[in-house]
Amino acid sequence: MSELGLCSRREADEWIVNGWVKVDGEVVDVLGARVPPQARIEIDPAALEHQGEKVTILLHKPLGYVSGQAEDGYQPAVVLIRPENRWADDPTPLRFTPGHLRGLAPAGRLDIDSTGLLVFTQDGRVARHLIGQDSEVEKEYLVRVEGELNDEGLERLRHGLELDGVKLRPARVSWQNEHQLRFVLREGRKRQIRRMCELVGLTVTGLKRVRSGSVPLGRLPVGQWRYLGRNEKF
Repeated sequence: MSELGLCSRREADEWIVNGWVKVDGEVVDVLGARVPPQARIEIDPAALEHQGEKVTILLHKPLGYVSGQAEDGYQPAVVLIRPENRWADDPTPLRFTPGHLRGLAPAGRLDIDSTGLLVFTQDGRVARHLIGQDSEVEKEYLVRVEGELNDEGLERLRHGLELDGVKLRPARVSWQNEHQLRFVLREGRKRQIRRMCELVGLTVTGLKRVRSGSVPLGRLPVGQWRYLGRNEKF
């Protein structure tokens, strides 16, 4: 297929896996299948529609799943990205294909005991924008806490704490209600919010990410996912 100039080798693999290639009228969906030089190759129009497209997926991660590779017997959140878990109200017209899972990686993390918006992408540009060293993308969290917090402690959460000897960047922190704080951060160090709260005498009992940049979690149900729309930008 690549020798005929139909697509790149990587795209050929995706098209074959997705069942978009016919050889002499029969679908070939096994990588590495050998065909004679004179074989007639037909390409489903869906392949051309998706050519070069890289998807980004938004998942409402439940408790009990890790963001990246499986660890300590816990499953990675990516296992939830399957057709039956797609949000019925996803407004994007994309048709799910197995190729959308190829090279799909989390752009950021949520701890196993945290829930909310987790972004997966095939596009390295999106990942760098969200989690690159110089990223300025805001992430918003709702955090349930126990303990007493005075005005001085609140100011320390906003600016004045350090973790592992490194001063944290300024954060926006405010009370959402009497048991819940709202954090807006431009960095995402491991268990950062929980550790910040510990430094001012608070215990976190629940943490949920509700926004990344200008993309909110919105009405996306727990355990379900949707595609990032063409007109949505972080």
